[in-house]
Amino acid sequence: MNNFWDSNVWTLLLIIAVLLISLLVANILKKTISFLNKSLIPTSVLAGIILLIITSVFKAITGVSLFDTDLFGGNGTGVLEIITYHGLGLGFIAMTLKESKKKFDKQRTAEIFNTGVTTVSTYLVQALVGLLITIGFSFLISDLIPASGIILCFGYGQGTGQALNYGSTYQEYGLVGGRSFGLTIAALGFLSASIGGVIYLNILKKKGKIVVNEEKIYEAMNNERVENVDEIPTNGSIDKMTVQVALIIMVYAITYGLMYLLSLLLPSFRAVLFGLNFLFGVLVATLFKLLFNLFRNKGIIKKKYVNSYLMNRISGFAFDLMIVAGIAAIQLDFITNYWYVLLILGVVGAVVTFIYVRFVSRKLFNDYWIQQFFAMYGMLTGTASTGMILLREVDNNFESPVSDNLVYQNLPAIIFGFPMMLIAAFAPKDGMRSTLITLGIVVGFLIVLNIILFRSKIFKKKKVEE
Repeated sequence: MNNFWDSNVWTLLLIIAVLLISLLVANILKKTISFLNKSLIPTSVLAGIILLIITSVFKAITGVSLFDTDLFGGNGTGVLEIITYHGLGLGFIAMTLKESKKKFDKQRTAEIFNTGVTTVSTYLVQALVGLLITIGFSFLISDLIPASGIILCFGYGQGTGQALNYGSTYQEYGLVGGRSFGLTIAALGFLSASIGGVIYLNILKKKGKIVVNEEKIYEAMNNERVENVDEIPTNGSIDKMTVQVALIIMVYAITYGLMYLLSLLLPSFRAVLFGLNFLFGVLVATLFKLLFNLFRNKGIIKKKYVNSYLMNRISGFAFDLMIVAGIAAIQLDFITNYWYVLLILGVVGAVVTFIYVRFVSRKLFNDYWIQQFFAMYGMLTGTASTGMILLREVDNNFESPVSDNLVYQNLPAIIFGFPMMLIAAFAPKDGMRSTLITLGIVVGFLIVLNIILFRSKIFKKKKVEE
């Protein structure tokens, strides 16, 4: 029996309180300090940086992480990682459940497919660069296994969870401090997403290519109503917000059940399956929405239960909280091992991701390439939520198709990306030999995916030449 004064009763609430207070403080600083206001740095990123500075100073003085003190139950960092993990899944489910404003015609379907292929092809670019770097340094550093560079695509492309999973796996094959190695890459990726993204935001702002107009934002927000005539009432026997939250949690619970069953069938892929919680969440939410629309068309369900405005607000809350928790959970002392290799991996990874994603966005998403670039760059260096945060700076109310691209691209990304999981698991098994085989597979796979990605331009060009 718990006493109400016990720390474990208050741990989660205190941690969430700290995260939300940091958001309020960051918002005040951004509004009052001219430099921060002009920088376009997302409030959630600023809040996370504030907490990261505080926790780093506290740890330097005391030797213990602030969130791992008794005040926060002794494992607050773990709670932050859990919040980050679930925030991504809940946010994407909320975005998937909301009603799509545009019908997916042939062009939109192609754009969503191209977004998914871009995601996986960027993984491959990162894996290729990472492998080349660590293969070279493995001749200089005895305890650096040559295949470790492939973790770059997981730390940058998929975030902390997958980077930690593969770092742990590679540690078993001889990578000293493999867990820290993976977490450090993920941390550098997040910094690349937030700092690099903000710098480019300011460059485009100075060039006049993006304009943040508050009045336009508020007007767009007002056009999306909390209550429409064909929806359930706001204050019925159950509050409308409660219904939205209940639907999201129900879908997420089904998602857990699906992942659990699959993990029983494929126990060796348990970590991979649960690391893709947001992808399975999108799949379940999509099926739920199709079933719900079918019942509506048949007259079984009379009213709409999902409200797009409220779903947008819930997803925004989940992403904001996740960003703050994700940055606050970073342990800067992870960078002590292989710091120069990690620094090179981080910088080169950010540069090649920037160049490749910008090139693809301009070529294939010309009508809204800026929005597509920021969302994809943020997602493929930090996390999907970072991409959403950067997208909100150039598309505050998600008026462009990019938010739909990010949500629905997960199906082709899963199909094309799953082999990447198998390749990464194979890479360290036989030292340099398996690493070089992996490098060859990555190059071949990258060529194939780019042919698929640029199929319309390649085959169109051939026809013109003929």
